[in-house]
Amino acid sequence: MSTAQPVAEDSYGTPLPWQFQRLGKLLNALGTVWIIALMLLINTDVLGRNLFNTPLRGVAELVGLSIVGIVFLQLADTLHSGRFTRADVLLARLKQTHPVFAARLQALYHLIGAGLMGVILWAAWQPLVEAIRIRQYVGAIGDFTAPVWPVRLIMLIGLCTTLITFVLLAWIDWRRAGALRDQPFPRPPVPRAVDAPAEHRGAHSDKARPGHKSGTHGDHL
Repeated sequence: MSTAQPVAEDSYGTPLPWQFQRLGKLLNALGTVWIIALMLLINTDVLGRNLFNTPLRGVAELVGLSIVGIVFLQLADTLHSGRFTRADVLLARLKQTHPVFAARLQALYHLIGAGLMGVILWAAWQPLVEAIRIRQYVGAIGDFTAPVWPVRLIMLIGLCTTLITFVLLAWIDWRRAGALRDQPFPRPPVPRAVDAPAEHRGAHSDKARPGHKSGTHGDHL
């Protein structure tokens, strides 16, 4: 007799098709290395400014560009790990009472997220082309300059990865809904009335009999 395979409670953290989550983890690792390099750069600038009166040039500009790049590098893995900021009070309740509906609702949420990533991706494409065409930079000529287009390209890579992750999570949620529908949903047991003790049942039955007299009363008569 075959038993039904257990269904994952959530799509977050589960392996994606084609092991796509590895790309998100790789981008997340690159973002972490970038954070460490940024911390070293800032500390070097602080020490050079205070101890030797020779600050590093372009630290403020690089920090401003780096924050944007790091966020989009770590976006896909944050989504796959289920660490996006969200209010899941209703969803957590639905998972207990209506798990099929909860899985489909989460699939809809992921599809909406994919659509939002697509809109942002469409809006970010033209600035990338324009930054390459006019050679946009930050800083001041003669002091420090850094091109903007690498960070805009990183934004597009992060957006594409997050969009695909949203779509794959929606597909997994829809499959979970089908698997949950095929499984019997355990219903809570109906509480049973507690049977009264035997002596209590005898006392109540004696009182219920019409014309019943106790033995002690009969003896007195």
